[in-house]
Amino acid sequence: MTPLMQAGLLFALMLALMAVRVPIAIAMFIAGAVGYVEQAGWGPLAAFLNTQAFARFASYDLSVIPLFILMGNFATQGGLSRALFEVAAALMARARGGLAMAAVVASAAFGAICGSSIATAATITQVALPEMKRHGYSGRLSTGTLAAGGTLGILIPPSVPLVIYAILTEQNIAKLFAAAMIPGLIAMLGYMVAIALYVRWVPGHAPDHDEGEMPRLTARALWGVGPIALIFLLVFGGIYGGWFTPTEGAAVGAAATFVAALARRELTFAKLGQCFYATASASAMIFLIFLGADLMNGALALTQVPNQLAEMVAGWGLSPWAVVGAILLFYVVSGAVMDELSVILLTIPIFFPMVMALDFGMPQESVAIWFGIMVLMTVGFGLLTPPVGLNVYVVNGMAPGVPIAESYRCVIPFLASDVLRTLLLFFVPPLSLWLVGFVG
Repeated sequence: MTPLMQAGLLFALMLALMAVRVPIAIAMFIAGAVGYVEQAGWGPLAAFLNTQAFARFASYDLSVIPLFILMGNFATQGGLSRALFEVAAALMARARGGLAMAAVVASAAFGAICGSSIATAATITQVALPEMKRHGYSGRLSTGTLAAGGTLGILIPPSVPLVIYAILTEQNIAKLFAAAMIPGLIAMLGYMVAIALYVRWVPGHAPDHDEGEMPRLTARALWGVGPIALIFLLVFGGIYGGWFTPTEGAAVGAAATFVAALARRELTFAKLGQCFYATASASAMIFLIFLGADLMNGALALTQVPNQLAEMVAGWGLSPWAVVGAILLFYVVSGAVMDELSVILLTIPIFFPMVMALDFGMPQESVAIWFGIMVLMTVGFGLLTPPVGLNVYVVNGMAPGVPIAESYRCVIPFLASDVLRTLLLFFVPPLSLWLVGFVG
């Protein structure tokens, strides 16, 4: 059996286990263990697990993940989302489809202190969906907008997938966060344009003239978003100002968000316990995926397929841009059957060395950062497309009476916006790299 066939069988086993609803981390672990035993035996597998698990989980850099997740949970349970939506709705009140645009703006702002797509979608939906329904927005437009807006939770820093990419590729987290700023803002503006076009081309899903009482821009509302702005400036200003590392910044952000939540008097003891439980649950899931992906990648390394793929691609004589384009298409397809964290953990160890061996006419660090942003843009497609589409499932589950097919129909304009944004960032790398030059 050739190494390529062995690797193909390992992926087939992993996908078969996933198809019967085995958790992704366990599916990767089992497939990796089978491949390792088949090629090296039980002894080397035991030795690998004995050393790899400790080496992976003892990494100080990994502590940034639960800290950013905890920061997002404090923001979610502390009621910081309602103030964001009220201000955004007041600012967008005069625009047709203004409440839908406000939901996108609120999602972007909440994502700046959350770092999770699912948490952003669920939190903003709780606040925005009743208001959109009351003002005459259709279930299709409401759920589609909120599902798409939730993806901004990982596009605008802090971003957990981007942290994982930085750890896997040994890149500077602060520089990756800076690189994601402009693409994240482009994503927000693109979604707002998609809404503006949709409500005009497909009438009946948003009121022509909102006759209901819209939220007003009051001093109290502005005061409510003040803590969020301060937290963002404190965390990222401190990181880029050299006052503390990204891990320390995450700890400071979590503490500041906790204080802000307490000040709003919405963080009860029950909600506080939920914050820590949700953080522990999400962190355990991510770390278990780390272990499963490490074992799967170890088995693939024994087959020498990653090196063979690199040599094969080099032998084809394709341009570096064509190679990256093919990789990004792979991420779009794989995102439809796997979550973004699993895809990144499983494939970056294979694709990253291949990309870094290509000549793009840019410094190596710039290529690594640009490629990370492109990966982040494309894995997000899976959050909106079936059969995974986690954001769509979460938002639709909070909207009784709205068929999920209707929600999927409305994410199409947002996916079109995603495609245009991805192409723009692909052909114009300076958009992602401009702010990086200001990070020391």
